[in-house]
Amino acid sequence: MRSWLMIAAALAAMAPGCSPDADDTTDGSRADDAGADDGGADADADAGADGGADGDTVPEADGEDVPCPGAPIDPGPTPCATLGIELDPYYAGSYSCWDLGAVPGVPPQKYGGLTLTQERCSTTLLIGGSANYPEGMLYAIEVARDPDGQIGAWVGTSTVYSEAAYNDGGVAFGPGGVLFLARWPENEMGQLAPGSTVTDKVIGLGAYDIASSPGGLDFVPEGYPTAGAMKLVSWPGGEWYTVELEPDGAGLYDVSPATHELTLPGGPEGFVYVAAGNPLFPNDSMLVSEWTANAVATYEIDDHGDPVPESRRDFITGLRGAEGAYRDPWTGDFFFSTWNGWSAGGDRVIVVRGFVPILL
Repeated sequence: MRSWLMIAAALAAMAPGCSPDADDTTDGSRADDAGADDGGADADADAGADGGADGDTVPEADGEDVPCPGAPIDPGPTPCATLGIELDPYYAGSYSCWDLGAVPGVPPQKYGGLTLTQERCSTTLLIGGSANYPEGMLYAIEVARDPDGQIGAWVGTSTVYSEAAYNDGGVAFGPGGVLFLARWPENEMGQLAPGSTVTDKVIGLGAYDIASSPGGLDFVPEGYPTAGAMKLVSWPGGEWYTVELEPDGAGLYDVSPATHELTLPGGPEGFVYVAAGNPLFPNDSMLVSEWTANAVATYEIDDHGDPVPESRRDFITGLRGAEGAYRDPWTGDFFFSTWNGWSAGGDRVIVVRGFVPILL
């Protein structure tokens, strides 16, 4: 696997300034057997996953050090409390939760995973639509950054970025700029080569004893033990795996062994890493979107980049259908999407602020 550190170093070498550039369900549908209301129901990473080379970095107070300043946004996002979404009291004094709303142009129900594109100070968000269905697509939407560099609004209407059949909560850039997709309920992993508008490679995961079917996937960021390793979790059972990848000689990747490490509760989907030193995170940790439990949970992680099940605690409650998970490297903000979360106004994207930036 190529070194993500090289990618992060290249990003860090760039100039510090940046200009703002009908609720039907699949067979075995989650809406029928899980907690979402169907009726309305990183530390560090490299370029493309959640992070930077040396852990989340506390920025200088001087506004000139904001890495991705934009323009004032009026109106800004709506407080999550208007939807009944609440930060756990333990975290509520250090973090704030905001509703960015539905993504214009994306089908209003069944959002999948989400990620920013890989350029510095990206203002393009990719998000899955019609998740879990053969007609699934990835959509691209322009976002606006405010003077603090934080994403606070959609700009215009989304466009189709690529075909993404059966996309689910796992949408993550990996080595070589390849975009990896969890494919539920097919028990598959898809890969898109850089610039591709189709899924260039699909790998069946049953042959590697991975329980059907993957909901989330991501890579352990640089600066953590086992940096660069792929982690994958299945829904609904919560089986958590380390997946080894090998270059296939054509710019994409084959799966070699997959190891079942542990099992998580709550019907997990997308997940992200959070470095020790973020407010109220004394140890390296992760955030996990729990679709079935209608929550986002925190876990401390072990030396292998795996969650420690007994360390679980609520981070966000009162939501419906938490799906994807992503952290903006330039602000540290945590984003998650919903699947079948709200009938009125469709699904939405939520952002939590208060984390420190990952890349500066």
